[in-house]
Order: sequence, then structure tokens, then C-alpha cells
Amino acid sequence: MEIIKEMFPANVPGMKLNNGAVMPQVGLGVFHLEEGDDCYNAVMTALKDGYRHIDTAHAYANERSVGRAVKDSGIPRDSIWITSKLWPNEYGSEQTPAAIERMLKRLDVDYIDLLYLHQPVGDYVGGYKAMEQALKEGKLKAIGISNFDFSDSLYHSLVDNVELTPDAMQIECHPYAQRKHWKEVLDSAKIFLEAWFPLGGRDSNGEILRDPVINEIAQAHGKTPAQIIIRWHVQEGHSVIPGAENPDYIKENIEVFDFELSPEEMAKIRALDSEKRYFNMSYDQIKEWFSGYELID
Repeated sequence: MEIIKEMFPANVPGMKLNNGAVMPQVGLGVFHLEEGDDCYNAVMTALKDGYRHIDTAHAYANERSVGRAVKDSGIPRDSIWITSKLWPNEYGSEQTPAAIERMLKRLDVDYIDLLYLHQPVGDYVGGYKAMEQALKEGKLKAIGISNFDFSDSLYHSLVDNVELTPDAMQIECHPYAQRKHWKEVLDSAKIFLEAWFPLGGRDSNGEILRDPVINEIAQAHGKTPAQIIIRWHVQEGHSVIPGAENPDYIKENIEVFDFELSPEEMAKIRALDSEKRYFNMSYDQIKEWFSGYELID
């Protein structure tokens, strides 16, 4: 695991993954952005502002808009990192290869930079092994797992039964739920932590952005609370993919490389950790809800 400073536009660092691929540390998440103009315009704005990492998923139903914006941007394909995610009904030795082909068509690309298993239900080991094969075939550049943080046993049920270590694991992570146990587990396995809900997400109603400690630090640097939180993620070595549609917020979220948090400021933010989650479905609820929900393209 290695972080390479100022590798991408807007001085975004690169994260060198297990297989040598380098992923921009900061990206745009497009969860909740509707297919069509909403998603297309947000991605175009982000690319113009220097973003080179876009995070989507089959479940978001906006991959076509992401792919269209990438193509229309005029930026070479190999300069943009596209992440997407398979849904549980697409897991398996037969289902996954076909699902990857459909995803390539939706995105209108020849390869996907990082592909995750979106939820830890169904035949996820079979799905992951099929992704390993797609990686060897050049259809994927990196592979990972998302939301496998319900228990150590769930995590190990996958990583101990596959050939290639995941390059990244995407989980909820922010100053109020810093996921220190999982950061330690992932660091020991040389797996990057990628944070979803990095600012708390919609369900937080902006609670973390109103935190007095974060606001005090923001005032000291002449930055916004969101920029302080994103900078904290960067210095903790997380990949961070804040979602935004407003062009001002998109621009704001990547302007975090002209200042640095002091060790004392980092310590103050670390002290905010209470493992307070904003997504609180149990694993049983996840299995019940997502096992019966099929995505069809």
C-alpha cells in the first residue's frame, strides 16, 4: 500500500493498489443522482474540476450517464478511474461474467477500473472468483468488496476462500464512526478503506457538519466543515468519494490539498469517534431485503 502525492489533477494523490494499479484518492460518488441530466452534469462538472475518480453502481441505475459523461469529457479513458458494483443476483460463476459484460455495455467502456461486490449476500465467493477471472482477462483493473463489515467471520468467509486479496473495501466511515477495528484489519491485509457516507450522508441531516470541533478547525483554516472532514479522510489514508450534485459543492470537495491538518487537529477529530452509524440495518435485515431484490438490465 502506497500513497503517491499530487499524482492527479487538483493535486489529488494516487493510491497504489495490490496489483499495481493507482486509484485517485478522492472521487465523486453518484449515489442518489438520477440517470440523465442530473448524473451526467454532475460527472461533467467533476471532471472539469479535476476529479478523475467516479464511483457508481448497477443499483444506482445511472451507469449510462456516467459512461456518456466520461466519453463526452474528451479526457482519455485511461486517465479516468471508474468504479462500479455488482448486485447480489449477479453473483456466481455463470451470472457474474454475463453481468460484467452488461456493465461494460452500460458504461460504454472496454474495462472497469474497480469492481465491487455491493452486498455480502448470495453467492459472493462465486461472484468474487468470477471477478478474479475477469481481472486476469483485462476486463477489470482491480476488485474489491463492499459492506463486508458486519462481522469478522463474514469478512473472512470471503477473503480466506479466494485467490486474490481485495484491493479495497468500501464501508461507512466518517468522524463519528471511524471504524478503527476495520482500519486495522484492512491495513494488516494491505486493503485500502474506501469511505461511503464520508460526511455522514443524507440520513445524518448534516450533524457532523455542525460539529463544534470541526467548525472550530474549519474557521482556523478558512475552510468549510466538509473540506475539513475530507482532509481528515485523506490524511488517515482513506479513499473518499463524497456525493454531490451542486457544482459549488463538487468544486469545494476537491479543494482540500492547499492545507494540512496538524497532529493536534487530527487528534481532536479522532476523539469524536463514537462508532455512531447512520446506516443501521442488521445483517439479517440485509439478507432479507437484498436477497429478494433483483436488478434486471
